[in-house]
Amino acid sequence: MACVFCDIIEGTAPASVIYRDELVIAFMTIHPSSPGECTVIPLAHVDHFTDVEDATAERIMRVAQRIGRRMRAVFQPQRVGLVVHGYGVAHAHLILVPQHGPYDITSARFARVENGQVVFTVQHIVTPERRVLDEHARLLSGPDHPP
Repeated sequence: MACVFCDIIEGTAPASVIYRDELVIAFMTIHPSSPGECTVIPLAHVDHFTDVEDATAERIMRVAQRIGRRMRAVFQPQRVGLVVHGYGVAHAHLILVPQHGPYDITSARFARVENGQVVFTVQHIVTPERRVLDEHARLLSGPDHPP
């Protein structure tokens, strides 16, 4: 089965990389809820986050903490939410969400009513230009580079 995160790790899919080491990689989310949203994943393909090796899970959290601090300084959200969702891409991932209000971490951004039914889609969410994602990656990688 194809995995877009594995493709990013291998360099065969584009990504705006914030950080990479021997265990993890962090990059900008392709459909962010707001500027600065990013994702941290293990380099090893693991489907369920709870199956990630402890040392790797610790590294994911440490990197997320450092990027989250930088996110607060650069994008100035009220809060930074951390989400392990488990759907979308079958590769363990932690999403850092800049929150500007209490509903910014919900899936409401995907919801639309069509023909009287609630449907969830990313079709109405704008995909930023690569140069914008690259700039956000540069801003978040900053001088206090994660470990």
